[in-house]
Amino acid sequence: MSGDALVKAALAARDRAHAPYSRFHVGCAVESLNGEVAVGANMENACYRLGICAEQSALAAAQQAFGLENVARLVVVGGFADAGEDIGEAVMPCGGCRQAIAEAAQLSGRNITVTCHDHRGRNAVSTDIASLLPAAFSL
Repeated sequence: MSGDALVKAALAARDRAHAPYSRFHVGCAVESLNGEVAVGANMENACYRLGICAEQSALAAAQQAFGLENVARLVVVGGFADAGEDIGEAVMPCGGCRQAIAEAAQLSGRNITVTCHDHRGRNAVSTDIASLLPAAFSL
């Protein structure tokens, strides 16, 4: 899948986020080695600790669709729902999500590419999980 198509998949997932408290909508698309895609979005809950990040949601879907050992790359988009057309900062995975991505990388034996964008899929920052979390816990 092209990078643009993966960004579009993440944007579509972001549009289905459930974030009534923060209004900060995040979508994530995970691509497998053979081009399959799984998506997820953040889901907030009034009991804050029960919420789930977009990356965790997408990784759970990826495990079911094609297995974490087959993850090749992730694309994250996000920002405030009312951000408008201004270019925002790229939204980066939180620490817990970085650890989840690192565990997928350990299962696959690959340094997974992570590309992050603003709320409109612009302002890309491309990196990899080893750079984002150099001291990850091991399996």
